[in-house]
Amino acid sequence: MNSRLKILNATKWTGGFTLIMGMMIFLYGMIGEVTPIIGIGIGTIVGAVLFFLIGMFFITTEEMVENTHKGIEISPMKSRNGLYLVKNNK
Repeated sequence: MNSRLKILNATKWTGGFTLIMGMMIFLYGMIGEVTPIIGIGIGTIVGAVLFFLIGMFFITTEEMVENTHKGIEISPMKSRNGLYLVKNNK
């Protein structure tokens, strides 16, 4: 199994479970009118979303690092007198 797929599955299941728990905590706070619990539920929901986004960032970073050797190397251009070319903004 591909390592990116493993990270995706772990992120999906953990983020989904945390999101459902956050919704349950939030609804308990709303129905039971327990104000501090509402904040904990909102924080848990936001944490689940951030957890999912960080997992997606790890997957894209791994793919970009894996594909870096496929590019064309770019070197700066030098003019004839040895100076780098610079655009004059006048």
